[in-house]
Amino acid sequence: MSQKLLFIVNPHSGKGLIKNNMLDILDLMVREGFEVTVHTTQCQGDAIGKVAKEAACYDRIVCSGGDGTLDEVMTGLMESGANVPVGYIPSGSTNDFANSLGIPKGMQEAARVALAREPFSCDIGDFNGDTFVYVAAFGLFTEVSYKTSQQLKNIFGHVAYIMEGMRSLHDIPACRMQVEYDGMVFQDEFVLGMVTNSVSVGGFKGMTGPDVKLDDGLFEVTFIKMPRNPIELNEILACLAKRTDDSGLIYSFKTSEVRIVSKSLVAWTLDGEFGGQHTDVIIRNLRQRVNIFC
Repeated sequence: MSQKLLFIVNPHSGKGLIKNNMLDILDLMVREGFEVTVHTTQCQGDAIGKVAKEAACYDRIVCSGGDGTLDEVMTGLMESGANVPVGYIPSGSTNDFANSLGIPKGMQEAARVALAREPFSCDIGDFNGDTFVYVAAFGLFTEVSYKTSQQLKNIFGHVAYIMEGMRSLHDIPACRMQVEYDGMVFQDEFVLGMVTNSVSVGGFKGMTGPDVKLDDGLFEVTFIKMPRNPIELNEILACLAKRTDDSGLIYSFKTSEVRIVSKSLVAWTLDGEFGGQHTDVIIRNLRQRVNIFC
C-alpha cells in the first residue's frame, strides 16, 4: 500500500533550482512507493498553515527550500501535534541546518536521503512558545538574513550576509541584558547573542564552538559584549576568525534552557526570519522532538 507524502516546495528559494529537478524528484518519490501531494508555498507562513492542518493525513513530509522553509514546516508540525518524519531538500542560499545534518548539496541526492527508512531524532527549540530549528539570535549580523534581498543572496550566497552586515555595523546599538541559566546570572551590554543547535551559522562553520551534537538536549550559547574601543573590537573579530572564545569579551556556554531579559524591546531572528521584538524571552531545548532524515 502506498504511503502518503506531502511535498512542500518554496519555488523562489535560492536560485529556483528546484524547478529544474522537480520531475526527477517526483519520479523518484513515486518509484519509492509514495503517493505524492505537492504544495507550492504562496507567501510567508503558508507552509505553517498547510502542515498544521494536514500533517496527520500523511506518512511523511518532505520540503524543499531554505532553512526558513524548514522552520515553517517544523513549526506547523509542532502545532499539529502529529509525529510525522520530515525530509529536507535544501535549495536556499546558505542551508546551515542541512550542512549540520550532512544532507547532500545535490538536490536529487538530497531527495534520496529524504526518502530513507530510518530518521534521526533531532532537538529543536521553543522560543516563548514559537518554534525554531537551529538558531535564535539578536544583534549584529542577525538582521542581515531578512534585510538581504533574495537577488543578492542568489548571486553572492553567504557572502551577501557579510556585505549587508558590514553596512549594519554602525546601526545596531548594544543591548543591556540579564542572562539566566542553570542557576547562573550575569548582566552586560551585548552586540550579539546566539542560541544555536547547529555547526554553522550564516554559512560559517565553527562559529558555535566544538563538540556540537544535534540530539543532546543542549544549546550552544554565545554572547558578545559591546567593544569599548578599537582594540577590543579587533580582539572580538580575531576570536570569531579563529572560531575561539578565549576572550573576556565573549560569553559561551551550553544549556537546555536560558532566560534573557532586557528593559527595551530587542529584535530577534529565528532561523534567519524575523522573530518579533521582546523584552523577556525563555528559550528551551525540546530534546529529540522531531524526526528528520539525514
